[in-house]
Amino acid sequence: MMMDEQQKNEHTIDEEQMVNSAFQHLLDTYLASRHRKKVDLITKAFNFAKQAHKGVKRLSGEPYIMHPIAVAQIACEEMGLGSTSICSALLHDVVEDTDYTVEDIENIFGPKIAQIVNGLTKISGGLFGDWSSAQAENFKKLLLTMSDDIRVILIKICDRLHNMRTLQSQPANKQYKIAGETLYIYAPLANRLGLNKIKTELEDLSFKYEHPEEYAAIEKKLSLTQVQRDALFAQFTAPIRETLDKMGIAYQIKARVKSPYSIWNKMQTKHITFDEIYDILAVRIIFTPKKREEEINECFQIYVAMNKIYKSHPDRLRDWLNHPKANGYQALHVTLMSKQGRWIEVQIRSDRMDEVAEQGFAAHWKYKAGGEYTEDEKELNNWLRTIKEILDDPQPDAMDFLDAIKLNLFASEIFVFTPKGEIKTMPAGCTALDFAFQIHTVLGSHCIGAKVNHKLVPMSHKLQSGDQVEILTSMSQHVQPAWIHFVSTAKAKGKILAILRRNDREIQKKGEDILTQWLKENNLELTASVLDKLCETHGMQTHEALLQSIGEKNITLGDKDLDDLHGKKKNSNNFAWRKYVPFLGNDKKREVPPEAENRIVVGENFNRKKPIFISEDNINGYIFPSCCHPIPGDDVLGYIDTKQRIEIHKRSCPVAARLKSSFGNRILDAKWNMHKQLYFDATIRIRGIDRKGMLKDISGAITDRFNVDIKKLVFEGHEGIFDGSVELRIHDREDVKRIMEDLKNIDGMKEIQQIV
Repeated sequence: MMMDEQQKNEHTIDEEQMVNSAFQHLLDTYLASRHRKKVDLITKAFNFAKQAHKGVKRLSGEPYIMHPIAVAQIACEEMGLGSTSICSALLHDVVEDTDYTVEDIENIFGPKIAQIVNGLTKISGGLFGDWSSAQAENFKKLLLTMSDDIRVILIKICDRLHNMRTLQSQPANKQYKIAGETLYIYAPLANRLGLNKIKTELEDLSFKYEHPEEYAAIEKKLSLTQVQRDALFAQFTAPIRETLDKMGIAYQIKARVKSPYSIWNKMQTKHITFDEIYDILAVRIIFTPKKREEEINECFQIYVAMNKIYKSHPDRLRDWLNHPKANGYQALHVTLMSKQGRWIEVQIRSDRMDEVAEQGFAAHWKYKAGGEYTEDEKELNNWLRTIKEILDDPQPDAMDFLDAIKLNLFASEIFVFTPKGEIKTMPAGCTALDFAFQIHTVLGSHCIGAKVNHKLVPMSHKLQSGDQVEILTSMSQHVQPAWIHFVSTAKAKGKILAILRRNDREIQKKGEDILTQWLKENNLELTASVLDKLCETHGMQTHEALLQSIGEKNITLGDKDLDDLHGKKKNSNNFAWRKYVPFLGNDKKREVPPEAENRIVVGENFNRKKPIFISEDNINGYIFPSCCHPIPGDDVLGYIDTKQRIEIHKRSCPVAARLKSSFGNRILDAKWNMHKQLYFDATIRIRGIDRKGMLKDISGAITDRFNVDIKKLVFEGHEGIFDGSVELRIHDREDVKRIMEDLKNIDGMKEIQQIV
C-alpha cells in the first residue's frame, strides 16, 4: 500500500515537472520575440488555468493544462502573437470546462482577454433545437467575435492545430468529425489568413486520419523519389546561384516539395497517378533587399537575370507583387524549363514577403493604442466586413451558412476594373452578376446583363482577370430563383436568398390567408394538427412549403381535404394511384422501396463510439446514397440521418464533408466485413494508342481475373487513338486495383482511371 502511495507521488512530481518545463519553454520563446515583456501577466494566467483544470486529464492521459500551454506555444512561436493572445490561449477552455465565468476572467485579466476567451467558448447544446447544427452555430459565434478581434480566430486555429496533432487518442468517429471539419473550414480559413505553413499541416493531418493507406503510400513514394529531386534541385539551381552571387544579392534558395494532401488532391481531381505529377518540386528564392523600398524592383531584376539562363513559360507568370492576394501574400511566380526538360516553378520573394507568406497577418500584426487595426490590414478588414454581412443575414439552415462562409474562404483571386478604372478584387470563377452584387445590392437585384470590355454579355458570363465591367440594369427586372445556380460569391448568394425568402414569406402569408378563409367557411380553425394533416395529404415536408403551394395556387383546397380533416376515408381509391405517378404531387420520394422495411434504425442505447461493420448479412439495412457510390474496400463512414437510419458515404465524398462539418455528433466509424460474395458495379475509363488486337488484349486482361464480369464495354477509335470505358461487376476495391494494374501492362495503354 505504501508502495502504491509512493508511486502515485512520484507520478505527480513527474507530471508537475512536465507542466513546468512546458510553461518555461513558452516563456523562453516569448522572451526571445520582439514583444513587450509582460511575463507577470502570462504567469498569472498560467497559474489560474492550472488551478482551474486541476486533476483533469486529456484522453491521452496527460494533465489537461498541457493542452492550453501547447496552444499558447503555437500562438507565440508559429504565429508570432503577443501577451494578450498567449494569456487568452492559456485561458481558452476555463469558462467552457470549469465553474469560472467570463465575468470572472474580465475582473482578473481585463475586458480584452475576456472578450477573446468568450469568443472561443462553445455554446452549450439545446439552444437552437435538436436538428439545428450546434457546430455551425458555434462557428457563427466564433466569426461574430472575430469581426471584433481577429485574434479569436487565430487562437482557434492554434487550438485546432494542437487537437489535430494529438488526434490519435480520440475514437475513430470523433477523428472523422474533427478531420472533416478541419479540411472543410479551418484549413481554408488558415489559408485566407495567410497562414500557409499551418494550412498545409492541417490538410496533411486531416488526410492522414481520413485516408491512412493513401497517405502512407504517398509518403513512401516521396521518400523513394527524394534522391532524384535533390539531384534535379542541385542541377537546376547551380547556374542561378552563380548569377545571383555575381549580382551581389544576399539570398537563400529552398526546395519546396508539394504536400501529401495537395498531391492526393491533384491525383483525384485530374485522375492521374503520382508519376504523372510534374510540379512536386518548386524552388523558392528568398533575398534580403539592398533597399527595403526597392524590393519589388529587385524581384523583377532577379526574374530578368534568370530568364537569361532558362526559358520561361509565357502563360505562367504570376505577379502578386503589385497586386498582393487578399491574405497579404506577395511574390513573383515564374515557371522555367530546366535542362532536363521539366517545367519548374520558381517563387521570388523578399525576406519580409516570406515572413508574411508563412505567418500571414500575424507577421505584421500591430495594434494601435485604441485597439484599432493598422493600415496593413485593409484587405483583411474588407474580408471581415463581407463575413459580417453574411452573419447579419439570418441563414435558416446551418449547412447554407457554412457553405456561404466557405465560398468566401478560398483565396484564389482575379482583378476586375469598373468603368471608371477602379480595381476590384473578386474570387476566381465569379460572374457579372456577382460583380453587380459586390458593388451594390440594388444594382444586383435589377441587373439584366453587362458590358465586358465593351462587349455585351449575359449576367452569367464568367469574368477573367483584367476585365473591365459595366453593369446594365432595368427597374422592371427582379431577382429570379435561377440566379442562385450561377453566382459563386457568398455575398451574392446571401443577398439573392434573402430577397427570395422575403418574397416567399409574402406568398406564404397569402397562402395562410387563403387557408384561414377556407377553414372559416367550413367551420374549422387553423391549428398545427390541421396543417400536419394537410401536409400529409399533399406530400409536403413543412408547413411553410404547404402555405407556399397554396399561395402560388399549386394546391386547390376541396372536398378531399375536408374528408381527410374529418377523418373520413371516402373516395380514397381515386387518389391511390397518385403516389405511383412521379410528376404528380410534390414529393417524388413517397414510394417506399420494399427493402426499406429492413433498414437498421439507431436506438437510444446505440454506442456511437464503436465502429459499425458492413457485411453480406446486414448490407440491406444501410442506405447507400447515389452521391459517391462506395464499394467494399473504400474508406467509408456512417451518418445517422433524421429518421435515425444509417447512410454510408465515402470519407472523401463532398456530401460527407458537409455532414462532418455540421453534424459531427452523427458520424460513425464504418468498416467493411465482406467475403467476396456480393457483386458491385465499377467503371474504368481507358485511353491509348489503337492497334490491331487491342480490344482482345483488354477483354483478355479482365476475363483472366476470376469472379469478375464485364457488364458493358464501349470502345471507340479515332485517328490512331482509342477511348473506351469498361463497366464491371466486381467484389471490392481490391479487384478494381488488380484489373487496373493488368490493364497498365498492355502495350499502347496510356491512361486508366476509375470513375464513380
